[in-house]
Amino acid sequence: MTFKLSQKSLDKLNGVDERLIKVVHDAIKISTVDFSVGEGLRTLERQHFLISKGKAKTENSRHLTGHAVDLWAYVNNSVSWQESYYADIADAMRDSAIKHGVILRWGAVWDRVLNDIKNTELEPTEYVKRRKAQGKKAFLDYVHFEIKKE
Repeated sequence: MTFKLSQKSLDKLNGVDERLIKVVHDAIKISTVDFSVGEGLRTLERQHFLISKGKAKTENSRHLTGHAVDLWAYVNNSVSWQESYYADIADAMRDSAIKHGVILRWGAVWDRVLNDIKNTELEPTEYVKRRKAQGKKAFLDYVHFEIKKE
């Protein structure tokens, strides 16, 4: 089944980098899971609010410059937070990014480029192990996709 972005999702892409918009538009067509754009360009005030709620970790978010989007799995007419759906969305975003020559990072695996990740279901677990081995906590943000800083 081919999915398409709703007008609400399209509106949330206002101010987002054109390269990322292309990737999202292509990804929705090839994704096995429907998704919506939860957030694109974000204000500093919004970022501070998300930090206060523990849903963001930095004031230096790529959302502030329009280089990030949060995509929400949409299953059975509602948003789902089931991690396996986000692995499927990550597969579509990876394939679309490669097609368009855009290097992406995924919030479920911060230390690797999404374009190089073969197994999106396994890699978040491996990321957590790598962080623990470094004596650090892992922040998993399955919904987050961003253009890697150049």
